[in-house]
Amino acid sequence: MFLPFFDTLRRHAVPVSLREYLAFLDGMRAGLVTYDAEGFYFLARAILVKDERHIDRFDRAFAATFQGLDVIPPEAVVQAVDLPPEWLAKLAEKHLTPEERAEIEALGGFDKLMETLKKRLEEQQGRHQGGNKWIGTAGTSPFGAQGYNPEGVRIGQEKSRHQRAVKVWDKREFKDFADDVELGTRNIKVALKRLRRWARDGADQELDLDGTIRATAEHGYLDVQTRPERRNAVKVILFLDVGGSMDPHVKVVEELFSAARAEFKHLEHYYFHNCLYEGVWRDNRRRWDAQIPTWDVLRTYGADYKCIFVGDAAMSPYEIAYPGGANEHWNAEAGQVWLARACEQWPGNLWINPTPEKYWDYTQSIGLIREVFADRMVPMTLDGLTRGMKMLGR
Repeated sequence: MFLPFFDTLRRHAVPVSLREYLAFLDGMRAGLVTYDAEGFYFLARAILVKDERHIDRFDRAFAATFQGLDVIPPEAVVQAVDLPPEWLAKLAEKHLTPEERAEIEALGGFDKLMETLKKRLEEQQGRHQGGNKWIGTAGTSPFGAQGYNPEGVRIGQEKSRHQRAVKVWDKREFKDFADDVELGTRNIKVALKRLRRWARDGADQELDLDGTIRATAEHGYLDVQTRPERRNAVKVILFLDVGGSMDPHVKVVEELFSAARAEFKHLEHYYFHNCLYEGVWRDNRRRWDAQIPTWDVLRTYGADYKCIFVGDAAMSPYEIAYPGGANEHWNAEAGQVWLARACEQWPGNLWINPTPEKYWDYTQSIGLIREVFADRMVPMTLDGLTRGMKMLGR
């Protein structure tokens, strides 16, 4: 029954052998894990992954094979005729027409929304479904899951549906972007080359292969030729938006990230979610317990670095303009304050947006980001990257 899993691992370039697969089957037959999705994941990874570089590929293969496994409770496995309660609850989800959505009004601003949520938490006594006031499901209340409201706080929902939430009151897990993607990166590399400035520095030498071949042919004996080593003098700091509305853009961002890794010797990268705030991180699995203060990043890298932000800039305007407006935590300073600091520290800056340029005018937050970056925003297309590299090269 696990043969499709084995095939999927191979398709995702995880170098798993038949011997390892048989060891995995032995572990399952021995009952090392029973009705435990997390335990099953770690058992499979421990046996089938030999190199930590392949963990991201394994996660993709695991998700493709066993998607939905973690939402099926043990009693549903034993009694297959019983549907999980969360599936039944989702059946009550409202599907509103555009006219019905237009009739639902927001509470009237970020401060009012937070004040009302506090009041609801104090007053509510039980579970609610299908209403327009309490924290619940499948309704038009600003608070809860599986419903609709133009501005609300998402609580207890697996993923975004309408991209309307001002805040998300759940701990979400994001994955790092792979930096070894090869398909589709060639043209991106060509565009990024426009930013490269080669400089000869010092007396460091490297083998001049063409010169050695030519000199050996001319002289009739091995004549090794060297030349001053060429180094890529460009320094780049890359900030990558991850999770939420960026999920549909994972493939193209990974291609960009992989190409940048190949083209720039001096490349530093950090992750953020939606907007820059007081903390960034390098590992999405530890983004809550291993954040790096943004002030430290600003002080570490000098103004000679080129600063590139990659994100769709699609978020609630509160996340940019308001203290406390961050999607997942309470920020003491508005996002635009931190973005302005980054632009000031690194005058050579750029925002690359994977959303097609023709749609930018329909999203208020994109306009706010463009204003902070003095309109230095380009789409994630070959033409856009070419324009962006020209901006950075000035």
